[in-house]
Amino acid sequence: MRQVMRALIVGGVLFSAAACGTANNPAPGEQAVGIGSETAPPPGVRASESALKTSCEAIGQVYSKNMAPVAEALSKLPDGTGKKNQQQAQQALKAFATEIRGATQQSPDPKLRTDGEKTAKVLQAKAADAGLFSKIKTNEDVNTVLGSTLKEWLSPIDQHCS
Repeated sequence: MRQVMRALIVGGVLFSAAACGTANNPAPGEQAVGIGSETAPPPGVRASESALKTSCEAIGQVYSKNMAPVAEALSKLPDGTGKKNQQQAQQALKAFATEIRGATQQSPDPKLRTDGEKTAKVLQAKAADAGLFSKIKTNEDVNTVLGSTLKEWLSPIDQHCS
């Protein structure tokens, strides 16, 4: 449980930090791009990048707020205490979906809005899938759901902010 929570917190922090970066930060040895450089993007591009950065920061905050409750709820499932833990996990996934939808629906990027809606629908569908929760019988099952499975569910919006 502690490993799961630690991994989620570190992952959320890393995602938030990654979301704060911009395409204008050059790699070491590369030419700078931005205001005052010879290859500065036009103002419309800068505004678009700024809007995407704002959207990605909002998504990072959603991850930070919702990953721990999802992880905690899922980690209780192997205890075998029944429907109460499953309902908590369902509620945590639904709340995550709602917040992702809220963080992406006002984005000026239509693809991010579409992918945010797609991600929210996947999370809501998984929250309604009782079969998903009945398969979680061990801590390894929890780690799989919180690792590769959740990453797959969130991949539509992750591609915009990585």
